Amino acid sequence: MQELLDRENRVRHRPATPLLLAALAAFFGLGLLWPLASTFTTALRDPELREPWRPKETLAQFAARVQVPEEKLRELNAPADLAPGKLIVARPARWTFAHVAGLFNPDAAQWRWLLNSLLLAVTVTFLCAAVSYPLAYWQARASFPGKRLLGGLLLLPLVMPPFVGAIGLRRVLARYGPFNLLLAHFGFVDLSDPLDFLGAHRWLGCVLVMALHFYPLLYLNLTAAISNIDPSLLESARSLGHSPWRVFRRVVLPLSVPGLVAGGSLVFIGAFTDLGTPLIFGYQEVVASQIFSLSNEQTANPAGPALVAVVTATVLVLFFLARVTLARYAAVGGVKGITRATDTRLRGGRAAFVTGFHVLVVLLALLPHLSVLLGGLAERWVMAVWPESFTLAHVEEALAHPIARAGIRNSLVYAAGSTVLDVVLGLACAWVIVRRGGYLGRLADALTLAPLAIPGLVLAFGYVGVYAGWYQGDAAFLPVGVFLVLSYAVRRLPYTTRACVAGLEQTPRTLEEAAGGLGAPPGAVLRRITVPLIAANVAAGAILAFAFAMLEVSESLILANRPADYPLTKAIYHLFGRVGDGDQLASALGLFALFFLALSLLAAGAFLGRKWGEMFRG
Repeated sequence: MQELLDRENRVRHRPATPLLLAALAAFFGLGLLWPLASTFTTALRDPELREPWRPKETLAQFAARVQVPEEKLRELNAPADLAPGKLIVARPARWTFAHVAGLFNPDAAQWRWLLNSLLLAVTVTFLCAAVSYPLAYWQARASFPGKRLLGGLLLLPLVMPPFVGAIGLRRVLARYGPFNLLLAHFGFVDLSDPLDFLGAHRWLGCVLVMALHFYPLLYLNLTAAISNIDPSLLESARSLGHSPWRVFRRVVLPLSVPGLVAGGSLVFIGAFTDLGTPLIFGYQEVVASQIFSLSNEQTANPAGPALVAVVTATVLVLFFLARVTLARYAAVGGVKGITRATDTRLRGGRAAFVTGFHVLVVLLALLPHLSVLLGGLAERWVMAVWPESFTLAHVEEALAHPIARAGIRNSLVYAAGSTVLDVVLGLACAWVIVRRGGYLGRLADALTLAPLAIPGLVLAFGYVGVYAGWYQGDAAFLPVGVFLVLSYAVRRLPYTTRACVAGLEQTPRTLEEAAGGLGAPPGAVLRRITVPLIAANVAAGAILAFAFAMLEVSESLILANRPADYPLTKAIYHLFGRVGDGDQLASALGLFALFFLALSLLAAGAFLGRKWGEMFRG
């Protein structure tokens, strides 16, 4: 009987499947695969070379000047085009690896940019690991005063886009900002020669900002990995007489590698491709800043596509190695225990040290939020650790600025449009992954995870190469908002898809089969049975997709070129460049982004309760 129901259910859904797959193919083809393929093609291909045939110049003279045989010119050009006064094809388009290989020339500036970006990403990853591992270990294995409160406060950087936090920290780390003034007060620096994080030490300033923002990604993965270690393995090691350090080195550390790899790869990719922080600190010697500068010169300068191709290949290789490592550890097994280990209660000096370390990290994590808040509300903040007075004038001026108001309005429209796409396509992809299964399910799963491995910087660059003629110039026939919506939807599709997948995996399909057996069409089953059962997951995924689309940085900065089209983040960047009070206006507008993202995360948490981990399971 069950086999008959399954067969009838497959037959009933078959007519909708081709339309669904066609829609997904169009979305991924136009929004992801075509831009990426175009970028790689440009990086690996020389365009055809055309030379002008001067008047009064014979074919023999023209051939000698361009150093191409006459027979070759006749082969490359139609007879009607082979005439004086016209552009003559002197060399056909051809495949070449020279543009990419040229990046690795030790004397090339591009090689220096790559090394700087790699060093920046490696340094940020190691710094985050050094901070996150002890925090994750204590949160997973120890009990101390204020553990739950401090554990929640450690996640505060997640409610602050790094682009906005960099604006606030830029003021704190200025030559005569609060940080240098405090160091001078305690005798660590001389104010006649303070640390210049906006000049000679811009690289260090970028490292500090990125580390403060990205460490929660590593902390969350490590906490989950350490918490899932089977307690029986730890007890067996202790029973054999191993010291606590040996138990950690031989058991805990090796079994926490999956969390270290997963979180570390996210931190590395984020730091390697972060665009906002280097722009705010004026650090141009990294790949992200150079790609941003070259985004509108793709045909004239092949270095841009070549850089993007190398960045994409680096990120994809890292993503693949991380997946292989995680799969290998999952195949070994024996990591996740049925019961959770009892926390070790810390007392006395150990408890004070652990609590103090947590408080120190929390205070540092609060620094970007506090700097944005004070920068937006300070009336005068010059040569002082704390603002001399406060005012709402900057907030009022920022919100009344026409570009800021247009940015908020545009972002609401762009984010709403992309969220609608994400919810519809997320449901479709989740249905293919969970209900359809098979090779199509695995393909849909891989495609929906791909945006996690493709940085927004890379995607935006590809959009300029493919679609610039569609929204720029006299021949434009579509507004740039269409492509911002498409790029936002591609980037945030994993949020809604994983949320819907988690909901469908927890929902018995027997209810859908029963409705189908009673004659309900697939659309009615989805609308009246499936969606109501997973409504909390859909709502949480939609809220997160909307919130992060509102604050998308790379696509907004690269694609939107007219003030009337600026999203919120481009408006913030524009106000930041204003002479005099630009950073204060940008901080004031950044407060809106901060509170908006915080409220969105709280709303998503209210829908899911304690099931955040289940939402992105699998």
